[in-house]
Amino acid sequence: MSKDKYTVTAALPYANGPLHLGHVAGVYLPSDIFVRFLRMNNHDVAFICGSDEHGAAITLRAKKEGISPQAIVDKYNGIISKAFEDFDISFDIFHRTSSELHHETAQEFFQVLEEKGHFTKETSQQYYDEEFDQFLADRYITGTCPNCKKPNAYGDQCESCGSALSPTDLIDPKSTLSGKTPVMKETSHWYLPMQNHEKWLTEWIKEGKLDGVQQHDPKAWRNQVVGQCMSWIDNGLRPRAMTRDLDWGVKVPVDGGDGKVLYVWLDAPIGYISATKQWAQDKEKDWKDYWTGDRKLVHFIGKDNIVFHAIIFPILLKAHEGLVLPDNVPAYEFLNLEGDKFSTSRNWAVWLHEYIEAHPDKIDELKYVLTAIAPETKDSEFTWKEFQTRVNSELADNLGNFVNRVTVLTQKYYDGLVPEPGEFTTLDQSIIDQMAEFPTKISELIYQYKLRDAQAEVMNLTRLGNKYLAETEPWKMVKDPANEERVRTIMYIAMQITAKLSIVLQPFLPATAKKISKALNFVTTDWSHAEEFALIPAGHPTTKAPILFPKIEDSLVEAEIEKLNASKVVETTFDPQKEDISFDEFLKMDIRLGTILEAEKVKKADKLLKLLVDTGLDKRTIVSGIAKHYSPEEVVGKTVSVLMNLPPRKIMGVESNGMILMAEDEQGELSFISPEKDFKAGGGIR
Repeated sequence: MSKDKYTVTAALPYANGPLHLGHVAGVYLPSDIFVRFLRMNNHDVAFICGSDEHGAAITLRAKKEGISPQAIVDKYNGIISKAFEDFDISFDIFHRTSSELHHETAQEFFQVLEEKGHFTKETSQQYYDEEFDQFLADRYITGTCPNCKKPNAYGDQCESCGSALSPTDLIDPKSTLSGKTPVMKETSHWYLPMQNHEKWLTEWIKEGKLDGVQQHDPKAWRNQVVGQCMSWIDNGLRPRAMTRDLDWGVKVPVDGGDGKVLYVWLDAPIGYISATKQWAQDKEKDWKDYWTGDRKLVHFIGKDNIVFHAIIFPILLKAHEGLVLPDNVPAYEFLNLEGDKFSTSRNWAVWLHEYIEAHPDKIDELKYVLTAIAPETKDSEFTWKEFQTRVNSELADNLGNFVNRVTVLTQKYYDGLVPEPGEFTTLDQSIIDQMAEFPTKISELIYQYKLRDAQAEVMNLTRLGNKYLAETEPWKMVKDPANEERVRTIMYIAMQITAKLSIVLQPFLPATAKKISKALNFVTTDWSHAEEFALIPAGHPTTKAPILFPKIEDSLVEAEIEKLNASKVVETTFDPQKEDISFDEFLKMDIRLGTILEAEKVKKADKLLKLLVDTGLDKRTIVSGIAKHYSPEEVVGKTVSVLMNLPPRKIMGVESNGMILMAEDEQGELSFISPEKDFKAGGGIR
């Protein structure tokens, strides 16, 4: 019987920050488990991922850090890719959407759809930041979510309730650049008329059929995926812009596209295709074999990406023609942390690269716990206390204890050689029969994307072994020579359980499985062998297994919780702290008190005042952007703080020789920074 072929993708991590455990539990670990299992079952599979390096959030981060978008994506691509490597995520390729091949692929894809007439070009009103002279992409706008009424929702999505939004949906929108209310301004873009696809999408999602032909099993899709998709469709799909007014991204490759780039949710999923192209090119394969024909396409994602992978990308794939649509979109809910949501802005997170650096010997421990609490159908929570409990009781006391007992007793009683069994008792046969059921149970659960339950069955096999040893107590029986054959039989069966564990553990805890295999001197990566009973013959040499899972001490838990609380940033709408400067750099700044002698508005500039300031050293002209907060009459006579040693520069034709320092509140209101005592002009500020 031929095996199904798979192309498995893991959501492209956004290269504007590192990975935290929420990302790992909900996308990368489950996809890795699934792919490792497929490989062990000899499926033709490609495991595809890469960093998503375009979009407004990248440019926002770049502006805040004062560096280029390319520098941002280079920095975080490096951190992310190394974390994946250290965590042993087995991608066939981890690519980048900033690559030349991706830009070419995305532009070709756009052109094909444009030529086939799948886009409409429309002129519309879009938010525009007058102060920054820039159209605002979705992520450059925040406001109150119209659905859950929570503040700080983005123009494309509310991270509180997960609703997909358009910028005009927001209540009280604000530009993230200036903090001001944006205005509406006319611009033209290419739109995907999603409403034209409602009929076939409904049949495909609810019944698994495309043009009347069965494509996938709709019952295999998670309820939350189908529910969210149908909610969108039932509410009526709307045209969605596939281009943006930005200078960072894949350039629109057709006439009229100057100054515009592809929408990140058109650009990013095509990254799966361009990554496949790069991998196929490197391996001398044909990338089309992995995106056409009889191939199961599976997207592992978080629930906030459901609509993009189960509605928008399928529309694009079908419109392109000849490309496979997803067979399944196993979306995960959110993982919370110590009673709160993971938050990058508040630094409330356990970062994967930091965990690996601190605990390089506890990789499988983290994999086990994250799979055990995986948010497959509802939100779940990671706590350090539960991490300790699960490692100590389930890994150390259950799995580790069993493997250690079996290998130590075999070493002690038989010099490490697998003993020759005698006649099997009713108990023995019952254990053998139960052992035989586990590989099938685990397989069925993995194929159903129930990875948490599948791992639990692996641990149940370990519990079966421990129960068998506890009931037979070979360490007591060995004291009576009359029991010699019985002890050999018990240890032979226990050794077969251990060998079976070395196979079924491989998708979940690959490093641990290797340690067990090494101790048993038994290696196989073929899942079908797990269905056999006599995996290791009598007389086979083994060694004592190392301690697989040292106990987690209270001190580790306390240190991690203390670290988490100490690093938490108080939520605020103010800009984050800028990069550190040296004390010598600070000393170069000459800040003094000055008195404003004269003030007038700068012609043709609503925000600027031309000031004559007595600095105690001289009288100089300074242009300041405070005209919307103070009139000329209000500022004359004010004692202010002046940055003296800025190079002169012309502003609206007026040469400015310094800067007036102002305080700013969360609403953007300005206030002078003045001494509370009657200090004279020229006094230094230090």
